[in-house]
Amino acid sequence: MTTIVSRRTVPNWDNELELCFDGHMLVAGVDEAGRGAWAGPLVAGAVIFPNPHTLQAAQSAADLSEELAALRDSKMLTEHVRERLLGAIYESALAVGVGIVSPALIDVIGIGPSNRLAMARAIRSMGVWPDYLVIDAFRLPTVPVQQRPIIKGDATCMSIAAASVVAKVTRDRIMHVLNEEYPAYSFAQHKGYGTPTHAAAILREGVTPVHRKSFAPIKEAMGLDGDRRPKGTGKGRRGARQVAELLDLADEE
Repeated sequence: MTTIVSRRTVPNWDNELELCFDGHMLVAGVDEAGRGAWAGPLVAGAVIFPNPHTLQAAQSAADLSEELAALRDSKMLTEHVRERLLGAIYESALAVGVGIVSPALIDVIGIGPSNRLAMARAIRSMGVWPDYLVIDAFRLPTVPVQQRPIIKGDATCMSIAAASVVAKVTRDRIMHVLNEEYPAYSFAQHKGYGTPTHAAAILREGVTPVHRKSFAPIKEAMGLDGDRRPKGTGKGRRGARQVAELLDLADEE
């Protein structure tokens, strides 16, 4: 049966309740943020909520649903709402974990392995070992726990949606710090993703240590000269064409 996910889809507790009835008391939702960005780390979040395995716990789940009523896939929320929800998640959850993989390590092992590593690190950092994982689209072969990959899980499953908020807010905060270190790149604005502003900054300023040099747009920008500055000045028609080429490459990532 194919589940159709629309913009109006609201995360629910169906997966957690089903797994609870099968005897799983510590179900962790797992998701990542930053997979497609040109710069900055990849960050994963893991969240275990109280499990509604009794009537009393089920009432707690209802209370959680009311408290986290605004919870959605983090990409559908404003930065202000995500920040507010993060506090509610930490207050309500039994355990929250974060896993981070640096741009340098992404360049060495690749984005797929980095994604799985960040998720595994998030799970291990919770301090509570789950007995089941619900994961947004992925399976983690190196984590010895039963698991269920759910397509569009961040839009349909409460635990995964919460993990997506944890990952997104954590990563955004990191990008704000990097913005202070590299103000010419406007990291606080685009969070390291491929935008015209970001592409223009690369063409104007060059590639930084926090850029993912294995990604096609960054490799293209480094095609370059000895000091790793991109060819040209980024001005005029030539600069506009280079920006367009960088953005086209970003779409291929």
